[in-house]
Amino acid sequence: MARRIRISAAALVLLCAASCRTGPPREKAIGEAFVGPVSLNLRADLAARATVSATVRHGERLEILERRRRFAKVRTGEGKLGWTDGRMLLTPPQMTRLRQVAERAAELPSQGKASVFDLLNVHTDPNRQAPSFYQIREEEIVDVIGGKATPRVPYVPGKPDGYDPASVPAGADQDDWSLVRLKDGRAGWVLARMVLMSIPDEVAQYAEGQRITSYYSLGQVKEVSRDKSQEQMRDHWLWTTISTRYSAHHFDSLRVFVFNPWRRRYETAYIERNMKGYFPVIVGDPAAPGALPSFTVIAENKEGTLESRTYEFHGFRVRIASREPYDGPREDLGLPLIAEEAPAKPEPVPGIWESMKRRMPRWGR
Repeated sequence: MARRIRISAAALVLLCAASCRTGPPREKAIGEAFVGPVSLNLRADLAARATVSATVRHGERLEILERRRRFAKVRTGEGKLGWTDGRMLLTPPQMTRLRQVAERAAELPSQGKASVFDLLNVHTDPNRQAPSFYQIREEEIVDVIGGKATPRVPYVPGKPDGYDPASVPAGADQDDWSLVRLKDGRAGWVLARMVLMSIPDEVAQYAEGQRITSYYSLGQVKEVSRDKSQEQMRDHWLWTTISTRYSAHHFDSLRVFVFNPWRRRYETAYIERNMKGYFPVIVGDPAAPGALPSFTVIAENKEGTLESRTYEFHGFRVRIASREPYDGPREDLGLPLIAEEAPAKPEPVPGIWESMKRRMPRWGR
């Protein structure tokens, strides 16, 4: 008898708790997404001036509760609800790809250090409308590891490079993009014209108005001076430049600029123009014992096929030491190779009854 009374009392407590509940039942999630931008404000409603219900950060996981056209109602890990533009959210495959890009980018050689003129957004894809997950500050240094040109068209999430090639109109405007690696290892896309390669000004002044796309040290020499206290080590430089915009290749000219220790000035030791060259440019270790300074580039030959050219640096002279065919696809040069993701499963579309239940007032709250 006592056991029955205890069970009945417990059931009564649960019944009272259910009847006294003041909050709405927890909405069922229909999918998940991750925050794309550096920070994102969630709105309490879809109105333009709706109050901010929560602020979330890049990479934060959200549950999708409802969709209305391109907008999504989401729930944060802390249980806060809000609406946002669905284009600012990354799907799980997109977030995985972003992490994979960082992993593969770590294996690519730097094509030179770079800084920025002002705060610069780093995008997930080479598209102005793609989510920006980081801002580079003026004093910050990044590594340039690749680049490409893409059409300036509306952003399409989930598509390679953020756009649908079939929808690009003839003669569409384009943008030049640089793939950069941040100090924390992440990688993303920035507008190339906003990046300043950190090669010394005394060398960069001879770029002849062309955009410097990469640079490397080929070793050092000590400057000769009557005043020994003023002697310093000077680098010999290799750099690549491009004279045109929106090119499929990464550079059309390379130059070896050496420092003459007796004349105490920089001089051109080698220059090659009218090229179609691609990243990465590989520079040998100039400090390796018994090894001549060397570098290797990938470029088109007269027949239009790709070849790998190795140059050797003898004192103040440069010569081509070898040429070998390059069989890889040119569209992958200088970019992190990522396996194609399986297409994401579409989120379940609620049926008529489920949609009606979501819009009906909830009784017994």
